[in-house]
Amino acid sequence: MVHASAAVVTDFSAPPRYSPFELPEPRDGQEIVDVLAAGLHPRVRSGAGGAHYTSSGRLPLIPGIDGVGRRTDGALVYFAVDDDQYGTMSTKALIDSRRSIALPDDADAVKLAAAMNPAMSSWVALRRRITLPSDASVLVLGATGNAGSMAVQIARMLGAGRVVAAGRDRERLERLTRIGADTIVALSGDAEATDAALAAAAADVDVVLDYLWGSPTERAIPALLTARSDRSRPLDWIEIGSVAGPDISLPSAALRSAHLRLVGSGQGSIGARDYLAELPALVDAIDQELIDVSTRTARLADVEQEWGRPEEPGVRTVLVP
Repeated sequence: MVHASAAVVTDFSAPPRYSPFELPEPRDGQEIVDVLAAGLHPRVRSGAGGAHYTSSGRLPLIPGIDGVGRRTDGALVYFAVDDDQYGTMSTKALIDSRRSIALPDDADAVKLAAAMNPAMSSWVALRRRITLPSDASVLVLGATGNAGSMAVQIARMLGAGRVVAAGRDRERLERLTRIGADTIVALSGDAEATDAALAAAAADVDVVLDYLWGSPTERAIPALLTARSDRSRPLDWIEIGSVAGPDISLPSAALRSAHLRLVGSGQGSIGARDYLAELPALVDAIDQELIDVSTRTARLADVEQEWGRPEEPGVRTVLVP
């Protein structure tokens, strides 16, 4: 066994506590790395609460799905894990060497740990789930969240000719016009006004990156399709997140009356090899500061207190030893 100190979940209804933990010895294709930084992503929180769709329900567990570490030879590495028991919020991590990539010696461990997971959501969706048309028009639904803000930049980086950003936070929406958004739409409590604003701004987009789902999506789909100038033109609606709710009610006419292609992007819909193939290019984009990243660091030993700390919009918390 390998001795470590980690954020340990023993009860899905309670926050992790910093405790000693025994990791199994690595098998073929595995190795132990010293963890330098691990992001506290929403995906990590849902896994630690047993609420993510990939959760096996096993306890105890170490939360965390990715991080930056140091190999025994001193090399830096970014790694992702798919085991919901031995995660990355630990002083040491058991990793699959095939799900890791080497990093430059001067790589910013905190920035990469903060950005890779949220940036990967839109990067892989646009690169692996659809064929992005040349000079495409893209709507980011839920653009004022951390991942959604990065999606605006990534859509532009990958060739979108026009990007529409929709979200609730007006101040953050205004900021997005400086990093890639051509048009912004404020999602308000007035459902009819929101529907009209979305239809006016985004009825003829080619792609929707949807981080909301729930009621906003339930209304947005018919609003956009009804106003579309050519309903036979393909509209790829990529479901990525569900911060507004896990379900929608979708009229069958929405699928018959327009060329709506509804797909999901996440663990299971994209294979591990495809994810891994995208990592080097995304690391380069983050390392070259082509994607705006705001971070704050906290000590791993303080994970129990950090778990209850309100998230600062647009800022990703990273735990370090």
